[in-house]
Amino acid sequence: MQYIPEAQSSAVVTHEMAFEAISEAFKAAGAQGAVVFPALIAHGSDPVNRFSVKSGATQTLAGLKMGFIWPGNTAKGLPTHNSVTVLFNQETGGVRAVIESGVVNAYRTAAADAVATNRLARKNAKTLAAFGAGNQAGYDCMAIARIRPIEKVLVVNADAVRAERFAQRLAAHGLSVERTSAKDACARADIIVTATPAKSPLFDADWIRPGTHISCMGADGIGKQELPTEIYERAQLFCDLAAQSVVIGEFQHAAALIQAGTVSLTQIGTVLSGQASGRHDDQAITIFDSSGIALQDLYIAERLLRACPLSG
Repeated sequence: MQYIPEAQSSAVVTHEMAFEAISEAFKAAGAQGAVVFPALIAHGSDPVNRFSVKSGATQTLAGLKMGFIWPGNTAKGLPTHNSVTVLFNQETGGVRAVIESGVVNAYRTAAADAVATNRLARKNAKTLAAFGAGNQAGYDCMAIARIRPIEKVLVVNADAVRAERFAQRLAAHGLSVERTSAKDACARADIIVTATPAKSPLFDADWIRPGTHISCMGADGIGKQELPTEIYERAQLFCDLAAQSVVIGEFQHAAALIQAGTVSLTQIGTVLSGQASGRHDDQAITIFDSSGIALQDLYIAERLLRACPLSG
């Protein structure tokens, strides 16, 4: 069995590695023999502490990712989010590899945003709005800045101190950040990223201008919501996995419209593989929902194994 500790996995992972791995994972999600099993959303002894188990298999890979959210860690000076990925030995059963993947998970999630944005956002998109100023939002902004000529990041966050820390973090990577209101951010943004634990819309539908791309990264459980439902019929809808998106993702709130055929939902992997089209034109509003699928974790884990020397 190969074991990769957090210090090693975080030192090896890059935005480029993650982008390539997640591109492959999204294409694999629609391929024959690939399965993504229903996600388990649970909690620890204290119900405020949550964990999830996402598992899946392809013709060459099988395994799972356990994700942990322990809010009380902030007071202890520890990360609130953590992850462990396990790859199975498909010939004999048992564990092939265990990878501590807290930082890797942030790269993996940001890469999902970047892969979808690269296919759906206008090529000349220069202004990015981030709803949320947490750890994941920072990774998303940096991943998007790799694939679009971002000149300004507009951050929407009620906490001025948190927003300032966010601005300083991105400035260290060459990005200019301005704190602003939700309405102003929507009016100016070419790309919007929502990375929050919200359970109600972060902005009004009529604030979104034609040509905007929106990546919804926060909804990964029943009841979570970042977008106004009124925007669905004005937009093209895309996701990582349709079956999961309509249950625990952002499009759980569009499920009735999708079932009725009022709107359609396209898996981004079919766009990447050329089976479906992406943005119709420069005036279209595009929305990508990232509920997070196990194949993302399996594909980036495989790349980490190639990059890391075998250990104990």
